[in-house]
Amino acid sequence: MTGKPPNELLNSWFQRSGWSKGELARLVNKRARQLGAAHVSTDTSRVRRWLDGEHPRDPAPRILVELFSERFGTVITHAELGLREPAAPPATSGVDLPWAGRRSIELLGDFARSDLMLNRRGFLGTSLSLSAGPSLVEPMKRWLSPVPEQHPTNGRTPGRITVEEMALLEETTRLFRSWDAQCGGGLRRMAVVGQLHEVTELLRDSYPQALAERLFRTASELALLAGWMAYDIGMQPSAQRYFVLALHAAREAGDTPLGAHALATMARQMIHINRAQDALELVHLAQYGSHGSATPRVQSMLAALEARAYANLGDADNCRRAVAAAEDLFPGDVPAGSQPGAGPDPDWAAFFTEAELNAENGHSFRDLAYRYPQLTEQAAKNIDRAVDLFSNDDLHLRSRALNVVGMATVRLQQREPEAAVGYVHTGVDLVKRLRSKRVEDRLRTTVGNLYARYPDVRMVREVHERAGAVLPAAA
Repeated sequence: MTGKPPNELLNSWFQRSGWSKGELARLVNKRARQLGAAHVSTDTSRVRRWLDGEHPRDPAPRILVELFSERFGTVITHAELGLREPAAPPATSGVDLPWAGRRSIELLGDFARSDLMLNRRGFLGTSLSLSAGPSLVEPMKRWLSPVPEQHPTNGRTPGRITVEEMALLEETTRLFRSWDAQCGGGLRRMAVVGQLHEVTELLRDSYPQALAERLFRTASELALLAGWMAYDIGMQPSAQRYFVLALHAAREAGDTPLGAHALATMARQMIHINRAQDALELVHLAQYGSHGSATPRVQSMLAALEARAYANLGDADNCRRAVAAAEDLFPGDVPAGSQPGAGPDPDWAAFFTEAELNAENGHSFRDLAYRYPQLTEQAAKNIDRAVDLFSNDDLHLRSRALNVVGMATVRLQQREPEAAVGYVHTGVDLVKRLRSKRVEDRLRTTVGNLYARYPDVRMVREVHERAGAVLPAAA
């Protein structure tokens, strides 16, 4: 007996999870080994004592928060599990970080170094967790503060990089982006983190203002890409920390469109974990902060993401308005900056093509169609157009796969299992060429829903077996 009342909150989440005590114990032990906490050895009796009111020792509370959050697809806090919030130093927990150039460099370098050393499943040490709600949104509002003053150089070593070398760094960043789009986040993520660490080391020296801003911009783009790759392979806490640090570096570079892109990427992660209201607030911060500086392509991207947030909130009117804005703003797939009155698009915005616009808007209508079935036809029209545009594009293989799977979900909504099966087969072919947990998870969920609804259809059973043989076991 613990002498304490049972932990009713933990009991409630545990019952809904469908896990047995033994399964939860094994998951805790597995995650602890990934953390390097080899001393953790949880068993059925230990889980029972936690449910009976015993407070688990570190790192078990953080592991439980992460496991339950992953199980239910949303952020679950320590308090919601009836666990005490652990004390953690500001440099390694939360996202409310100092908005100062020198400190941003230190945080970027420290985090990249830790990632390189530990390379664990979304954990750097035992104090990293995913933030949401006001604890995420409120600190991000500070990005609207005035652009930083000139970077001080007193007492610092003269810079070691030339303008020519800077151009090579920027080209390398573009190459990393193309690899991610083609292969998924799991293949070359650590190369990106290593390059980011090198750039932060360069930032410790002094440079002319223009060169310092280019270095900060490159650091921001690399941090954003490292976070995106972490997001793609399911390392959500690490991804969020990189996104936040990318925003800090973009602010130091005085690059508001890039900062808006970092906020938009954070918003996409919030949609992924079912925090649509947080996503909407982040998108609005991005739109407000980049007003007057973002090109039409970037504005269109932000409007399309705003529509995704409204769709997940079930707000059909505002979703339609944002979709229309995204379509009106989109400049077409023309050379950057060739549209009248517009400056050149940033390199990172090149991904937002007509295919991506149709994909975003189609998925917005798809999400709304769960509440308003009459929108399914519009979802099918947009996503089918995206699939067609991506059909021969091996440079954006992950986007192609995501839209093929998205089209399967629409056909399932339309009660067309045979058509859905065809898209699933294509999805299975594509997933074998990628290293993307996000694609794997979406395909697994779609196949599971298809089989649950049509278990007696032969071709459904066959594609279910084929997908099961290809997809790795769910974590």
